[in-house]
Amino acid sequence: MKIKKIKINNYGKLENKEINLKNNINIIFGKNESGKSTLLNYIKNIFYGISKNKNGKEISDYEKYKPWGKNDYSGKLKYELDNGQEFEIFRNFNKKNPEIFNSNLEEISDKFDFVKKDGIQFFYEQTGVDETMFTSTVVSMQEEVKLDKQEQSMLVQKLANLAGTGDDSISYKKVLDKLNKMQIEEIGSERSQNRPINIINDKIKKIEVVIKELETYQKDKELTNARKLIYANQISNLENEISILNELKIILLRKQNNEEKINIKNNIKKEKNNKIKELNFEKNNLIEKNKTKKEKNNNKINFRKYIFILIIIFIINILIYFLNNNILKNNIINILNYILIPIYLILIIFIEIKNNKKIKNKINKENDEIKNEINLIEKQIELIEEEIKNQNKEIEKEQIDSDNEVEKEIDNLKLKYNGKINIEELLDKINVNNIDKITYETQEKLNKNKVELQTIKYEENNISEKLENLACLKEEYDKLTEDREELIKRNEEINLTKEFLNRAYLNMKNSITPKFTENMSRNIAKISNNKYNKVGINDEKGLIIENEYGEYISAERLSIGTIDQLYLSLRLSMIDDLSNEKMPIILDEAFAYYDDNRMENILNFLNDSMNNHQVIIFTCTKREQETLDRLNIEYNFIEI
Repeated sequence: MKIKKIKINNYGKLENKEINLKNNINIIFGKNESGKSTLLNYIKNIFYGISKNKNGKEISDYEKYKPWGKNDYSGKLKYELDNGQEFEIFRNFNKKNPEIFNSNLEEISDKFDFVKKDGIQFFYEQTGVDETMFTSTVVSMQEEVKLDKQEQSMLVQKLANLAGTGDDSISYKKVLDKLNKMQIEEIGSERSQNRPINIINDKIKKIEVVIKELETYQKDKELTNARKLIYANQISNLENEISILNELKIILLRKQNNEEKINIKNNIKKEKNNKIKELNFEKNNLIEKNKTKKEKNNNKINFRKYIFILIIIFIINILIYFLNNNILKNNIINILNYILIPIYLILIIFIEIKNNKKIKNKINKENDEIKNEINLIEKQIELIEEEIKNQNKEIEKEQIDSDNEVEKEIDNLKLKYNGKINIEELLDKINVNNIDKITYETQEKLNKNKVELQTIKYEENNISEKLENLACLKEEYDKLTEDREELIKRNEEINLTKEFLNRAYLNMKNSITPKFTENMSRNIAKISNNKYNKVGINDEKGLIIENEYGEYISAERLSIGTIDQLYLSLRLSMIDDLSNEKMPIILDEAFAYYDDNRMENILNFLNDSMNNHQVIIFTCTKREQETLDRLNIEYNFIEI
């Protein structure tokens, strides 16, 4: 299988990028942060899709490589299988499934199986290589190269895992240790302590003892239930009586309130009657006053006053007469003296008539005013009498309504508490003044009964708790028995798993691992210029290698560069067994710790021994290019 052409529209920092690959060695050169790792992930993700799950990372691959500020997130890849068939994959990374075309540009996406989680399984069906195997064997990434001692040991362990189990992330010993640890921690054994199986066995023994002790309390429950029922009925009756008393109190208070309202209206009516009396009294006074004025008006002239004045004038005339006759002797004076009395009389009559007229007018006016006042008083009396009449009707209606309302509410109470309590007896002995006292006495009875019932319940609870404990203990006993059976079953499953694991390991060790170690020995001999010729797996030391002196040493004692060669040679020894297809060999900064000799050896090896595989080397240096030029090896150079 060969990758022919890569077209990237937008993916991470890569944009409008087109790369043509050849069947032999391809060098993809770029400085750090130029997008080499992005391109490598693009190749993997266009085959297998991109995950939106973080899977322990800070961000998912989907978010990591999604172009900023752009809607397009797509690309295409063209590849050729070993049988000569060509295919093109177009993938919009915003969608789950790609579009797959054959050499005739016919879409054949629906020809492959679809898995809901992973999408169309076209590449797995064509090559038999899943994503995990692709990244652990086809691709040797820069992260596999470790520097410090601890990470060097981890790399050696991965080599041992890969040779021993076929997966560099799985260690047979660690898996077996985990199974043994899980078996002890999650189950336990007859010799262990404080483990689940030991704890369950101890609990079962203790529960069996307690169950026998608790089975003696069953008989006391029936008597307690009978006593509780008697007090519960008494409490129910007293609660009903208190409820009725409370409701009757509300009815009586409402009736009292209605009567108070009626009394208020009666008092208002009395006040209005008193007001009528006051108005009648005032009216009579005005009538009497008017009558007195009329009587005064009938005395037309006050003669006493005028007779007294006339006598005085008459005396004055006599004096003037004698004076004039004896002394003055003037006739004119006499004449004037004679007409004085008539003139006076005329003046008196005129003045009196005028005064009488004024007095009469005044009296008439006052009489009119009094009449008006009397009329007003009579109208007030009429209005008040009408109000009293209407109020009498209202009082009568309210009295009837109040009586009907009380009667209706009492009927409702009788219906509500029918058969529970005799309401008529209560009505005979209660009124608004004594109902609180009766309610209090009933409440006291209720409280006493509740105390008695609570005492019985307490006794019952003691018995019930023990009986409940008995039931719970029996349930717990059954549950513990089930749990023990589950643990025994689980223990058997783990033992079976360990047995299968041992068989699988022995099978791998006896059949597959020798093939890997043989291939790896042959590869490492070529890569190391026969410095190392034999590699093996030892149960105690893990991965071992024979040095030039014939001594077998642990791989951990080797240099980082040599371990890196071992790791790569093991991957290369496995690649032909991955698939029926000759899968590409993708190397990402895989030679970072190779010296010049190792560089020449590995490139010669790839060119000579792996020439039926397409080789794609990602690098940030010119060492690979310079070495290939020096060795006169043909290659395809691509700079990004």
